[in-house]
Amino acid sequence: MVDNRPNPDQLLDKINKEAEKLKSGRLKIFFGACAGVGKTFAMLTAARNLRLQAVDVVIGIVETHGRSETESQISGLDILPLKKLEYRGRELYEFDLDAALLRKPTLILVDELAHSNVEGSRHPKRWQDIEELLSAGIDVYTTLNVQHLESLNDVVGQITGIRVNETIPDKVFDMADEVILVDLPAEELLQRLQDGKVYLPQQAERAGKNFFRKGNLIALREMALRHTADRVDSQMQEYRSNSAIQQVWQAKDRILVCLGTGPEAERLVRVAARLAHSLKSDWLAAYVETPRLQRLSDAQRDHVLKILKLAETLGAETVTLSGTEVAKIVLNYARSRNVSKVVVGKSTRSALARLILPGLVDDLTKQATDIDIHVVSRERSVTEKPVTNIGNFGGTGQQDERLKLKGYYLAAATCAFTTVIAALLLEYLELVNVVMVYLLGVILISYKYGRGAGIFSSLVSVASFDFFFVPPKLSFSVSDTQYLLTFSVMLVVSLVISNLTSSLRYQAIVALHRERRSRALYDLGKSLASALTSSHIIEISTHHLSGVFQSKLAILLPDHQEKIVNTSASILPDSTLKEIDFGIAQWVYDHQQQAGFGTDTLPSSPVLYVPLQAPMRTRGVLAIVPEHKRTIFLPEQRQLLDTFASQIAIAIERVHYVEVAQSALVSMESERLRNAVLSAISHDLNTPLTTIVATADLLKQQTSADDKRYDYATLLYEQSIRMKNLVVNLLDMARLQSGKVKLNKQWQLLEEVVGTALRSMKEALSTHQIYIDLPSNLPLIEFDAVLIDRVLCNLLDNATKYAPAGSRINISAEKLQEEVWVSITDEGSGLPENLKDQIFDKFTRGEKESSKAGVGLGLSICKAIIEAHDGKIWANNKSPHGAIFTFSLPLGMPPSLPPVDELKP
Repeated sequence: MVDNRPNPDQLLDKINKEAEKLKSGRLKIFFGACAGVGKTFAMLTAARNLRLQAVDVVIGIVETHGRSETESQISGLDILPLKKLEYRGRELYEFDLDAALLRKPTLILVDELAHSNVEGSRHPKRWQDIEELLSAGIDVYTTLNVQHLESLNDVVGQITGIRVNETIPDKVFDMADEVILVDLPAEELLQRLQDGKVYLPQQAERAGKNFFRKGNLIALREMALRHTADRVDSQMQEYRSNSAIQQVWQAKDRILVCLGTGPEAERLVRVAARLAHSLKSDWLAAYVETPRLQRLSDAQRDHVLKILKLAETLGAETVTLSGTEVAKIVLNYARSRNVSKVVVGKSTRSALARLILPGLVDDLTKQATDIDIHVVSRERSVTEKPVTNIGNFGGTGQQDERLKLKGYYLAAATCAFTTVIAALLLEYLELVNVVMVYLLGVILISYKYGRGAGIFSSLVSVASFDFFFVPPKLSFSVSDTQYLLTFSVMLVVSLVISNLTSSLRYQAIVALHRERRSRALYDLGKSLASALTSSHIIEISTHHLSGVFQSKLAILLPDHQEKIVNTSASILPDSTLKEIDFGIAQWVYDHQQQAGFGTDTLPSSPVLYVPLQAPMRTRGVLAIVPEHKRTIFLPEQRQLLDTFASQIAIAIERVHYVEVAQSALVSMESERLRNAVLSAISHDLNTPLTTIVATADLLKQQTSADDKRYDYATLLYEQSIRMKNLVVNLLDMARLQSGKVKLNKQWQLLEEVVGTALRSMKEALSTHQIYIDLPSNLPLIEFDAVLIDRVLCNLLDNATKYAPAGSRINISAEKLQEEVWVSITDEGSGLPENLKDQIFDKFTRGEKESSKAGVGLGLSICKAIIEAHDGKIWANNKSPHGAIFTFSLPLGMPPSLPPVDELKP
């Protein structure tokens, strides 16, 4: 009889989730393959329909991207004003979360779920804003493209060649109450792109050559469809589980293959893999460990592990089940996973034997009314090897053999002891009570040593009772035929009790092992939660895992150069370290794949190497030397090992980010203190330096060139100018880092600021040849003239320092797409190879520091100013010698000038 009652834990979890949903708002995601498929339009259309039903609908933020059909859907809906934020001297507008919470509509539209908020917002990500809205009980409609899912980010980057930076955790997508797939064929989307319905013409042309290629769109569409289908399948599984539906819903094919200990298991796996591939379905491989099969020889254990590993290699999800009724266990598991087809091997037993005691195939076909059973014939050359019933659960073959023999010896000894006790008590007991004494011995032997010893004890007990107590005594002859019935009943009862006791013992052992695994996970998690250093994590993990898996192990972490080093030497014996190959460990760390013992990569190694993969990156390698294969390669043991590895990796990552946060806090405080000191000193030096410069200039003017004092005055003037420039740079850097500098951006010509910089640097540039190449058709650019002048002056000053006198310095500019690139080229010695990546860092200087003035702040100031303008700056070497410094400025949309006629009075 099938138990249709729901699982109590699942039922309680369902009730709690429903209670939480009643308190929070509902999230609806309009999901698509990419931009332009119509997500925002569909969202607005749905919102307008609700507005017609008198639902309080408000637009929090909607990006129309200039699409007229989308803008037409906004009319008639209430719109919340956007929040104005200042960022690097610019005014930007973001979704106003506080206004939305204060307004508290029934439904709010918040476009672009994966959007990153401007610095200064409450949350760095928009999906975090939406979580707060949902917690306040507000329903939310939003949009999302498939490439913004974190789990698919690398796949999308590999296909399209473009890595998306704005992503959301998959849990945000999974928590949505409803997902609407907005789909559009690739051909129609490309036509919309050409018609200017996706991007503006200039953007559309660039997008069509890069992201919006037909192959990319087809791949993204398939990913969106598959992800939506997987979500629907998960919802169906959850509904079946919550509603205690046992009947299989064959909405999607899922295959389960039942594996045994015989040599035909390998063929079953391959047949199931081919069937799953032809049906394009998921498949599972299950091995049922019954009391009869729980004690296998070493060779048979290795065979089972080999078959399970083969199934994993071919793409199956493997599982080990336990119980006494194989057919019932298999079908219950199949129904819980909504399996539509079960693959099983054909029985070799005769028809008469199956008639007396039906086999697995017979039980499955009889009980599986809603599941298809596929029976696979055996190969003629395959003969089933007998299963040896020895040993204890989880032990080795030799240990199990000794334990089995011990059980038989003790069964005989127990029968002898029972016979002696019964003989002493015979004058006080009836013969029927003597039978009870023998049954007690059978129960004890069956519980302690299993079914085999129990059956042996039953037979010996019946024989002893007949020989010593049934007349005529000391003979197996029976004078009264009624005793034959007593013997039969005694034997049957003994066998039944032996079987039941053995099964009970097996279930107790299985429950004990599950409890130990759960306890091990709890203990490790609890211990790791209190660990504050990586060495402490290694010590805790090594202690826990070595006991759980009865194996030697080590945890290897990378150094600052991403090279795996020995981090467990202080707590591991030398014998363990000698078995570890750090070359294999490095490969595992680099490729994020398991290698070594029992894997397909370097399987001859005696050590199994497991990558410690945390959410952000791989944190190290777990090297484990298993004593026995069974301790590692059973599916439940592998799952336990993977869970342990994940816990250790997360703990290491947590400690790493704690250290990073502490280091960042110290650096920020040091930087703040340094900026404060520099600012104070610079202000104190600026006034006297200005006086010195003016005085030196006055001395030059009042002294003739023939006078020796003129040279002194000139030297004093030049050095004071350098010192003043240094102080100005220090002040500028302090202001830029404090965020107090506000950009005064205006639309102006680049030629004007270049001319200003050349006039400022006239004296320093007098010993060099200056060439200017500025196209006459350069458009107006929006920038802060004072700050860009400082950038040009610093770059020109840098060129004069490292380029020899009389050499050429070029100033050029060109328009590239939506940017203007400005370059300054010199004919100096070029950039040192070891400083190319640090050239724009603070206090970084080139070679021959002692011969060049300055402290290395000029280029870092340039970088800060350009980045404040949303531009970029970089440097390269020029052939055959020299350096090129280039910075870019965004063009934007310059204001239109009125016609000349309108300017006339």
